[in-house]
Amino acid sequence: MEKKNVNIGLIGYKFMGKAHSHAYRDVSLFFDLPLYPVMKVICGRHDVPLAKAQEQFGWQERTTDWKKVVNRDDIDIVDITTPPDKHKDIAVACAKAGKFVFCEKPLASSLKEAYEMLEAAEKYGVKHAICFNYRKLPAVGLAKKLIDEGKIGKIYHVRAVYLQDWILDPEFPLVWRLKKKIAGSGAHGDLNAHLIDLTRFLVGEFSEVAGLSETFIKERPLLVEKDDLSTGLVVTEKSSEKGKVDVDDTTIFLARFKNGAIGSFEATRFAAGRKNGQKWEINGSKGSIVFNLERLNELEYYSVDDPACVQGFRTIIATDSSHPYSANWWPAGHIIGYGDSFVNMVADILNSIAENKMPSPNFADGVKCQEVLEAVEQSVKQGKWVKVKSRI
Repeated sequence: MEKKNVNIGLIGYKFMGKAHSHAYRDVSLFFDLPLYPVMKVICGRHDVPLAKAQEQFGWQERTTDWKKVVNRDDIDIVDITTPPDKHKDIAVACAKAGKFVFCEKPLASSLKEAYEMLEAAEKYGVKHAICFNYRKLPAVGLAKKLIDEGKIGKIYHVRAVYLQDWILDPEFPLVWRLKKKIAGSGAHGDLNAHLIDLTRFLVGEFSEVAGLSETFIKERPLLVEKDDLSTGLVVTEKSSEKGKVDVDDTTIFLARFKNGAIGSFEATRFAAGRKNGQKWEINGSKGSIVFNLERLNELEYYSVDDPACVQGFRTIIATDSSHPYSANWWPAGHIIGYGDSFVNMVADILNSIAENKMPSPNFADGVKCQEVLEAVEQSVKQGKWVKVKSRI
């Protein structure tokens, strides 16, 4: 049977643009899908580096105007990988144009904008997805299966950290991720967002939170954009002037869940030596599971039902065909990588479109995550526990 083409418009061409391009380019190599993604057009602000990305990533066309992408009749899916402050306007325009919209996390730079995005998608009847890609790792899927089957029993504890160190140097410049107007928040919205979503996916809904934040470096060198006339590139240079860092460098919070479990969460960009140190542990009445993103093909599992003489954490290599997604990849023991979580994500999206179903995770999950993020921020300001209130 001939596959139906689905035309993709990608807005953004840097880190996440590359990750999403990898997914569209390789998904049909590993998954037998009813739909074939056509990498139609890529969009970015600056044409010279955009042209390089177009050629390198494999897109047919390029444009510097995202509105042209959204309003093209031949585009079926618009994929948003811009900084968070641009998400709302693009997503709402996509909804009005009747496009499927796929958006990077966090859903928006504020809860208000996240609500507006979901409301627009529902008003215009378009399907939507959010890129919480870590849900799509086989080891995380296995954790979900073990929990749903009752293998670790009633959940008591969740403890999760996401540790990085890339802004440890006080002279590291004031990039957009350190500006509240663009990013919404710092380590909290960038890193805790992943921990919150994974915990919602595996454990359940949050009830109340109590948070603590700190910005260790209050000012950083400004970045100035300049035109390089010899290359046509827009380059950034570090200035001798400094600007205020108005987002968190770290946010730590405690949580209670609606099912009675409790949790602790920590996100920081000041953990020297930790490059992408996401790790979480879930303890239940019958066992525990542990995941470490830097060993993303592995899941540690402990069962109290094992005989006493062999009790202990076992390390499961989640590459067997019985593990989620793994049958589409390599023979058992042949591991996958970070970028392949995006391939699995895109495969699920394309299958959902073919089956006329709403993908998971979607904007509703993005809103739920944003509600927790904002409740933590309120707790930090008020110095007390705050209930997580939900409108959906």
